[in-house]
Amino acid sequence: MTTKVLLVGESWVSSATHYKGFDQFGSVTFHLGAEPLVEALKGSRFELTYMTAHDAVEKFPFEMEGLDAYDVIILSDIGANSFLLPPAVWLRSQTVPNRLRLIKAWVERGGGLLMVGGYFSFQGIDGKARWRKTPVEDVLPVTCHPWDDRVEMPEGAVAEVLQPDHPVLAGLGGTWPFVLGVNEVELRDGAQVLARIPADQGGHPLLVLGGHGKGRTAAWTSDIGPHWLSPAFCAWEGYGRLWKNLLGWLAHGRG
Repeated sequence: MTTKVLLVGESWVSSATHYKGFDQFGSVTFHLGAEPLVEALKGSRFELTYMTAHDAVEKFPFEMEGLDAYDVIILSDIGANSFLLPPAVWLRSQTVPNRLRLIKAWVERGGGLLMVGGYFSFQGIDGKARWRKTPVEDVLPVTCHPWDDRVEMPEGAVAEVLQPDHPVLAGLGGTWPFVLGVNEVELRDGAQVLARIPADQGGHPLLVLGGHGKGRTAAWTSDIGPHWLSPAFCAWEGYGRLWKNLLGWLAHGRG
C-alpha cells in the first residue's frame, strides 16, 4: 500500500557578493535541504512529493481536495507567512482561503502532520517563523515560544531515548549519532516524548507524538538534514528507518 507524503519547505536561495581587488560581482545559489530524506525513501512504500518553499507560496493547496491527495504532510523549515501571504493577498489585497485553518481541518479529518525543526520552523530565528498561536500550532503536540527558539549545541548532543519499545522507534536500538541543535518547545498535556536532549544540555524534547481529532501529529525539533543533523546522523542506517517508522505511524489516521 502506497503512502503519499507531501514535504513542504526545505529550500532556500542565497546571494553573495564576491570582491576581487577593485572588482566585484554577485552570485545566487539555490539550495535543497532534504536530499537525505529523499534518498532514504527511494524505493519504499512512501511516495514523496517535494514542494519547495518558493513553490509552496502559490502551489500549496487552497482547498481540502488538494490536501486529501496526501496521507502525511511534513512542514520543514518554512514559515507561516509563506502560507498566509500568497501574491493574491500580498500584492493584490484579495482574499483567499486561510491555508493554516485548512491544514488544521485536514488533520481533524484524519491527516498526519509532522513539523520538522529548523531556522524557519516552530518560532524560528528571531521569532520569524511565526507558527505560535496559529491553527497549525493548535494541532501539534507542542507549543511554540514567542521568541527566537533556536538551541545551538556546537558540542553535539546525543539523544536520550525514553520509549524504546514504541513502534516509531522499532529497530533503532543503540546510541544515536549526535545532533547540533533543536528548536525549544513546550509540551502539551498528554504528548508522548519518545526522545529528548540530555538533561545537562537542557532536556529539550526531540521527538514528540500526539493527535488532534482523527489525525496524528508529531514534532521532530531538530533538522531533516544538515546543518543540525550531523553527516553521521544522515548516514546512519537508522536514519531511513526512523523516518519510515514515523511516517507510517502518522499515516495510521488515514486508514
